[in-house]
Formats: sequence, C-alpha cells, structure tokens
Amino acid sequence: QMLAIAPNKETECRETIKKICDSFAVSPIARDILETASHLNGGAGNGGIELAKAHAKHTTTDDPYFLQPMDGVDGTGYRASWWTQFYCILWRSWLSVLKDPMLVKVRLLQTAMVASLIGSIYFGQVLDQDGVMNINGSLFLFLTNMTFQNVFAVINVFSAELPVFLREKRSRLYRVDTYFLGKTIAELPLFIAVPFVFTSITYPMIGLKAGVSHYLTTLFIVTLVANVSTSFGYLISCASSSISMALSVGPP
Repeated sequence: QMLAIAPNKETECRETIKKICDSFAVSPIARDILETASHLNGGAGNGGIELAKAHAKHTTTDDPYFLQPMDGVDGTGYRASWWTQFYCILWRSWLSVLKDPMLVKVRLLQTAMVASLIGSIYFGQVLDQDGVMNINGSLFLFLTNMTFQNVFAVINVFSAELPVFLREKRSRLYRVDTYFLGKTIAELPLFIAVPFVFTSITYPMIGLKAGVSHYLTTLFIVTLVANVSTSFGYLISCASSSISMALSVGPP
C-alpha cells in the first residue's frame, strides 16, 4: 500500500516512494546486499564464467543467493500445504475483522434497534385470528431483515479485494477454496452474533411460543437464513466486476 501509486495522487505517491527508496539505499541491509552482490560477481572477467559454473554446480539449498528447486511442491504448483494456506488466510481475514471494531459495534447496534422496532410493533401477540396474522407478518420480517441486512453487509467484500486476490492467486500463493473458506469462517462469529441478538430481542417481545427448545429452533433457522444470505451476497460480489455493479445486481 505504501509503494502503490493511487489514482489522482501520483505526485504525492511518487514522492513517498522516493523517500522510502532513498531511506533503504542508505540502510545497513542495502549495504549488506551490495557487498554480497559485489562478492558474488567479483570473478567476472578472469575465468568468471567458469567460476560461476563451478559455484552453481556446488551450490547447496542452504545458499540464499540462488534460486533452488522448490522441494515439497505438489503437482498443482503450490509450495504450502492446503492447511497452511487455510490457516494463513484465516489469520489474515481475522486480523482484518479485528482492525475494524467500530463496524462490528455498528452492526450489532443496528440489529438491536431494528429488533426493538419490530418487537414494539408486534408486542405481546395473543393466539387469536388477528394474533396469528400478526405473527405471520413478524416472521416475514424476521426473514427479510436477516436476508437483506446480511446480503448488503458482504456484497462489496470480494469486489473490493478482487485485484489483490487475482494477483496472489496467479502467484500460486493459495487455492480458491482456502481463500473462500478462510474469509467466510473469519466473519462467521459476527454472522452468528447478529441473528442471536435479533432473535433474543424480538422473540419474547412478540410473545412467540414459550420454551427454550422453541427459541433455539427459531434461533437455528434464523442463523441459517443469515448465513445463506451471506453466501448469496458473496456470490453476487464474486460475479460482479465492481462494487457499483454488485449494488445494482443485488436488490433484484
């Protein structure tokens, strides 16, 4: 990010890059690299080619200055195992979630406010003809709220990260399935907490069927709806070339 040239900020970015490169040029690491390169190329001229050939012939895998055959690479060309890729993607995605705690707080606060609003509208239903119709309406709002809220929460995720993902995928850093699973599981706690908060507020306020087992059944179904909606949002995000396209395709 520091070395990238952002649109409409070319001059500032190039000045930043120049400062970073100039600082590196006078650093001890740069001097060590220069001395190492000079040492390795010192034999060029008088038998330099023969010296290089002999050196390359006897170079071991411990030599850090020459590219060696990649031990442990499977037939697909990935150096890291499936579990290593999954762990690294999961850890990176989890860090990105932790770096934005305000977003989590806003999501939970928004859910609590909407749940309180729906609970207030349908407060204390009784099982008569009108009550059954009202409960049907409240259950419909259960589904629509969990659907739209979670679709639009993730609809821009992959569109925003697509350039980075394509670059790293072409570099054979990780598979598609490890990236998808790692990113999804890292955000799973939030997509379990949101249905829990929503159901815990609206269920007793509306006066739905009493009993822990009935509450847990409702919570389980609402959580499934929320996560299916999240996956659908990921699908739209992956299929869209830009965030604006995803936002246009999502509602229909």
